[in-house]
Amino acid sequence: MRYYEDLVEGEESCSGTRAVTAEELVDFARKYDPQYFHIDVEAAKGSIFGGLVASGIFTMAIWRQLDHQIAGDIAWICGVGWDDVKFKTALRAGDVVRARAKCVGKRPSNSHPERGVVIYDYTLQNQRNETVFSCRSTNLVERKGPR
Repeated sequence: MRYYEDLVEGEESCSGTRAVTAEELVDFARKYDPQYFHIDVEAAKGSIFGGLVASGIFTMAIWRQLDHQIAGDIAWICGVGWDDVKFKTALRAGDVVRARAKCVGKRPSNSHPERGVVIYDYTLQNQRNETVFSCRSTNLVERKGPR
């Protein structure tokens, strides 16, 4: 387990890759975001996207799944905020994506000495190195031992 003290400002990590299928993209959208450009291949051709694209919520879920490869061993308490959330390029069926994380800041909690505040810049990139999703996340992480 990695704790606040183990995390290094400036450290960057990258996950393995994951292919996105049309079936999972559409299944998710039918349940949670049934807009025509997420669920109907033919109708999506007439959208501004020119074809089927993933829901933003699905895109974030894929990012989180991949980020767990990078950060699953961190003693997270919780995330407390996301800033600068962007969907720069649509996620499409057939894309192969990977997650990247960079620790951009950290400090001990002012009110809870058993916690640290850690800020990460996160991205999800496709096979063409285009950024699909990005955000800056503020998180609480456990500190080691007695304070």
